[in-house]
Amino acid sequence: MTQSNNTVYSLIGEDKLDILVDRFYELVSEHPDLIEVFPDDLTETARKQKQFLTQFFGGPALYTEEHGHPMLRARHMPFKITPERSEAWLSCMAQALVEVNIEEPLRTAVFERLSYTARHMINSETTHSSEGRRKGYDS
Repeated sequence: MTQSNNTVYSLIGEDKLDILVDRFYELVSEHPDLIEVFPDDLTETARKQKQFLTQFFGGPALYTEEHGHPMLRARHMPFKITPERSEAWLSCMAQALVEVNIEEPLRTAVFERLSYTARHMINSETTHSSEGRRKGYDS
């Protein structure tokens, strides 16, 4: 089976996807609503995100090959994901998409797809937590 040349992955390309994810995690590391649920060192988190987004957007199944089925909701269940955190995550992604020059209409298509997924990850209505920074978050 051959992959279509019209996938989101093929339109963005590996290099630009890597730049997007790196910029996204720079923004995440500075966002007050997100820093307490992500580890101090986001290297492994970014690596896995690159694998996942490659697959999610129609490229090679890198994430599944190394980690098994993504099972996103189950993998994120240990972390308190509130509506505010979901929106904060999306705001970082929206900013990164603009900053790395993902052009329209591709930018909107990417953001809409990620918006659905980010909102599906919500597992708590509580706005703030006292759990502190979660060192192990690298799903």
